[in-house]
Amino acid sequence: MNIQDKITSLRNELREHNYKYYVLDEPSISDYEFDMKLEELQKLEAEHPEFYDPTSPTIRVGGMVTKNFETVPHEHRMYSLDNSYSKEDLEDWEKRVQRILGDAEVEFTCELKYDGASISLTYEDGKLVKAVTRGDGFQGDDVTNNIKTIKSVPLQLKGDYPPKFDIRGEIILTLEGFAKMNAERVEAGEDPYMNPRNTASGSLKLQDSALVAQRPLECLLYSIAGDDLGVSSQFEVLEKARSWGFKVPTVAKLCKSTTEVMQFADYWEVNRHNLPYETDGVVVKINSIQHQDELGYTAKSPRWAMAYKFKAEQATTTLNKITYQVGRTGAITPVANLAPVLLAGTTVKRASLHNADQIAKLDVREGDSVFVEKGGEIIPKIIKVDFTKRDAGSKPTEYITHCPECGTELIRKEGEAQHFCPNDMGCPPQITGRIQHFISRKAMDIEGLGGETVELLFKEGLIGNYADLYTLTKEQILPLERMADKSAENLVNGVQASKEIPFERVLFALGIRYVGETVAKKLAKAFKNIDALMVASQEQLIAVDEIGERIAESVVNFFSEPANVEIIDRLKSYGLQFSLSEEQLENQTDKFKGQTFVVSGVFESISRNDLKKMIEDNGGKVSSSISSKTSFLVAGDKMGPSKKTKAETLGVPIISEQEFLQKLEV
Repeated sequence: MNIQDKITSLRNELREHNYKYYVLDEPSISDYEFDMKLEELQKLEAEHPEFYDPTSPTIRVGGMVTKNFETVPHEHRMYSLDNSYSKEDLEDWEKRVQRILGDAEVEFTCELKYDGASISLTYEDGKLVKAVTRGDGFQGDDVTNNIKTIKSVPLQLKGDYPPKFDIRGEIILTLEGFAKMNAERVEAGEDPYMNPRNTASGSLKLQDSALVAQRPLECLLYSIAGDDLGVSSQFEVLEKARSWGFKVPTVAKLCKSTTEVMQFADYWEVNRHNLPYETDGVVVKINSIQHQDELGYTAKSPRWAMAYKFKAEQATTTLNKITYQVGRTGAITPVANLAPVLLAGTTVKRASLHNADQIAKLDVREGDSVFVEKGGEIIPKIIKVDFTKRDAGSKPTEYITHCPECGTELIRKEGEAQHFCPNDMGCPPQITGRIQHFISRKAMDIEGLGGETVELLFKEGLIGNYADLYTLTKEQILPLERMADKSAENLVNGVQASKEIPFERVLFALGIRYVGETVAKKLAKAFKNIDALMVASQEQLIAVDEIGERIAESVVNFFSEPANVEIIDRLKSYGLQFSLSEEQLENQTDKFKGQTFVVSGVFESISRNDLKKMIEDNGGKVSSSISSKTSFLVAGDKMGPSKKTKAETLGVPIISEQEFLQKLEV
């Protein structure tokens, strides 16, 4: 056997042993034998670098140093899940699903919801080419070098895998591995880590991949994304992924009803403590991929999936003081400052009290003994007071009447849950909050500028709004505390570079109330430039897909303020992007303006998502359900009979894929 064959043989043998040990949990050789073979391979590869292979098992030991993790876009967006907490929630979801799918028979795939750090792995020709953190769902950090050290992540697949796809999952630390890590830290005189999830997440951003390799991380996979994947159901996805070499837990179950789903959830709520890793609920997915395509997505979540969360953990502690925070929109949020208490693996010191109504409803007071819960929300909340421990001299909480920052009298509009400070142009937290939102990663993403620096620049009188950022000079910044020559230069360069940020993100950055990322994209696409948007009426705004009265009123109010118009005029003069690019405009027409389409079935020459994009790019609106307002039903193969029946009953024209494409060409 020649050297190249020997190296190839060793790699294949080690891959198989790695799969048996870390994925199947069925080792066939001892750790010592494995280490000896790995050492032999390392020696041969070092002597013969001409046979380098990026998927070699020797890559697992790490050694690559990454100073900066590059931010890269996800080819297929990573959505978040809607949460449910009861059987009634699941049944309501099922009804919404059935309204869209009609009388189609629905099955559910139930999986455990792993409590780790989300990851997207990209494979091409069976090789791992990229690993990206979830980030904001649209883009994340490239952590490929670190992920390659995790032994349950296959570097080379086996079997009948698609030529290219993304697979999603969670990077986790097993409870045993986490306990062992903490025992070693305590023995070394270091503080133990607080919980497995945060430790796993932090591990992905360690600069030295050799350190990552030392941590007992695992990767549990649960979904794939891509084109022509050759699978028809979620349950098949799990089975296929397992056969390709991925670690996919075998506890998933196919259920015929929400009653069966709840039986699965109830079982694991009790038995989850016997699992080797943390889980905080069950993910329920519509099993059929065709049904998933028909159901589609809301702005944030897939309509075909729901997270059922296990009952929240609770703890009791003392409420020391109630303070009030002012947000960038002027909203006042009361905060309970607590005696520190351990809850769900985290030390909790603060909890949200939401608003004045919640304080009155709970009758919560300073000095009370309170029950704190950490459930589906990231921020803990107070759920009730232990009245048996209340001091006899306790007095009811009086909600503040004036802004704690600027002293302005608070207002509370009819129908609003929160009090607001109306001094939006003079209240410091509102001013700095708007600027911090403007520079944030999802908005202008200005390198070299963070929240603390914004506070400092405002305090020193160098900025009073986000337009002032574009007049800053290096000479102005240098005298500031902790500001060196290079950091001042980076800040100024970062501000200048942000002038290339596209219009939809600039629009989001302006901080118009209720205008999030998705709404900003829809408004940018509908109005194409800021000038058209600024003069749009409430009726014209409501005509845009998913824009309701509340958003429309907020947009009109924002542009009616002379101060906002003046800031936008300044930003225009500094060269920011306030219209869609030529390339974006070329792909858009008003051909389908005022028309609503429902897309159903499987299509031959174009994917369902591309078809929907064509409708939206040409001014049309895509709806998930048929009504009297539907202009056309675009029908593909295997379309649900109920949709066809409803369209015929309402007199909605049914057109084929080819007829739709012909409409585009007219």
